[in-house]
Amino acid sequence: MKISYDPTNNIAYLQIRDKNEEVESLKISDELTIDLSPDGRVFGIELLNANDQLGISAKIPFVFINEKSHEKKELSLNP
Repeated sequence: MKISYDPTNNIAYLQIRDKNEEVESLKISDELTIDLSPDGRVFGIELLNANDQLGISAKIPFVFINEKSHEKKELSLNP
């Protein structure tokens, strides 16, 4: 899984798997699009206005938690 962030255009993309086939982009709202394979698997999620949606403008870090081991890692996307 990869997370990319473009601060110039304020767009983030969460890539869950490589696109090895055509995908359909399903617009959920003006700020959220989900890329799906023909069989319904999620390939990625695009977030417009990413600063607000991901808490970047509020300086909220990403927190990754392994629920089994309770290991926690934080990542800041603040420029």
